[in-house]
Amino acid sequence: MGAKTVRVCEYYFSPISPWSYLGHERLLKLAQQYNIKIDMKPVDIGQVFGASGGVPLAKRAPQRQAYRLQELQRWSEFLAIPMNIQPAFFPVSGDLASKLLIATQLTHGTEVALNLCTEIMRAIWAEQKNISDGGTLIELAEQIELDGPALLKSADTASVAAEYQRHTQQAIAANVFGMPWYVFEDQPYWGQDRLDFLERAFASNPALK
Repeated sequence: MGAKTVRVCEYYFSPISPWSYLGHERLLKLAQQYNIKIDMKPVDIGQVFGASGGVPLAKRAPQRQAYRLQELQRWSEFLAIPMNIQPAFFPVSGDLASKLLIATQLTHGTEVALNLCTEIMRAIWAEQKNISDGGTLIELAEQIELDGPALLKSADTASVAAEYQRHTQQAIAANVFGMPWYVFEDQPYWGQDRLDFLERAFASNPALK
């Protein structure tokens, strides 16, 4: 018998994206349920928006900003996911947190990095913490028994910066224009509200039939 084909879902996101937060743990559960490998790719959301014509939140029309808050509240309540729709530390740079995730992935593997991502997203969107602060990131890493200072030091290296930029350029090349963005079997899915469609694609695995 030949080796099993590993099915991979590319996961483009930013830890500062509320929609990424709302979909993150659901994605992890689906991947586990259907034996899908997640290719974690935190990106520079500013560069992605710049390349795709996206407008930063502060520059959007007031009516768009107001509706965004209504939708976040609806989804938070519907999914029963705790969320401060206007957190104390937002807007905030996600660069350091993204690089910490990459450093963690390179050192400990994707599963550990995804678990740390859960803590980071929860910190900004549910716990009113500043994820651009190195001390905060160290504490979050140590919550899941990682060496926070060592990982933060690794996050500040040229190799990690290059990987972060590589992910961002891959996102731009893949026509990503919003967060989160999933690519599975060459098909793109934009937004946590497309996870139902993504699950159907996961469930189509011939090996499960």
